[in-house]
Amino acid sequence: MLNQKSVLITGGTGSFGKKFVETILSRYPKVARIVIYSRDELKQSVLRQMYPQQKYPQLRFFIGDVRDGERLKRACEGINVIIHAAAIKQVDTAEYNPEECIKTNIHGAENVIDAALACGVSDVVALSTDKACAPINLYGATKLVSDKLFTAANNIKGSRDIRFSAVRYGNVMGSRGSVIPFFMNRRKEGVLPITHMEMTRFNISLQAGVDLVMYAIENHLGGEIFIPKIPSYKITDVAKAIAPSCELTEVGIRPGEKLHEEMITDTDSLNTIDLGRYYAILPSVSFSNQEEDFIKHHKAVKVPFGFKYNSGTNDKWETVELLREMIIEHVDSNFKPE
Repeated sequence: MLNQKSVLITGGTGSFGKKFVETILSRYPKVARIVIYSRDELKQSVLRQMYPQQKYPQLRFFIGDVRDGERLKRACEGINVIIHAAAIKQVDTAEYNPEECIKTNIHGAENVIDAALACGVSDVVALSTDKACAPINLYGATKLVSDKLFTAANNIKGSRDIRFSAVRYGNVMGSRGSVIPFFMNRRKEGVLPITHMEMTRFNISLQAGVDLVMYAIENHLGGEIFIPKIPSYKITDVAKAIAPSCELTEVGIRPGEKLHEEMITDTDSLNTIDLGRYYAILPSVSFSNQEEDFIKHHKAVKVPFGFKYNSGTNDKWETVELLREMIIEHVDSNFKPE
């Protein structure tokens, strides 16, 4: 799929970008070029040391910000596939710095679309978030706008052979700023702060997120928002898995935070199809493909009327024991509960 292709990853030095590069090099050793596009020179330097040029001549490192449309177009010359992973992601950061979040998450998305249309790119997949579904915080709202921009971009491609889609998934296990490393750092204090005892979240591994993007690249018609079928966990079970002896103290839900996360609302379900391993929300307006085209292409079926996908009503759940196993596999191989 990606052999002989050139791929650009915005935000390429983040957790997803690093795992995506590792996966491409493993599965597609004949990939022509991988361009890491990000604004942090230190992270690029660290990644460059992991992949020395003598051994990995296909890697390129571009310092640049998605806010800079001209620089982005320069980086996209000769590129076949764009994975858009750059974003301001911290909910509280976005609430305090709304203009900066809008510049990166919305205007940056517009710049990616413009660069892709100008440079002859064939496939664009943007990373979204469960917080873009019925958003109550600025981060989620900007990612919803981003999703709409990418799905609607298929309507302005003209005669170009290009497809734009998005992937939406929940909390990545052990990612920076997430609850698992937070609890692991706090367990020595003997008390873990819990925002709400009933809180739930979706759970996905970094590799599963990368696999979803790979699936989208290979299978999208353009305009879909792909969503994985993944389990949920209770925040209290995460605490028990990490520090069963710690006291749990409820501190209250933070501004812009939901009790349960959603990925498909009952209204979204009117445009949602079931692909087996994944769901896909179809574009509300499409001049390229109609619903029956998507269903036939993906060998899919419509979801039932009134269907919704919510971490609190999910039918798949992580247990305390399974969470411990996953922490050892995905976060810290030396982990032991305290």
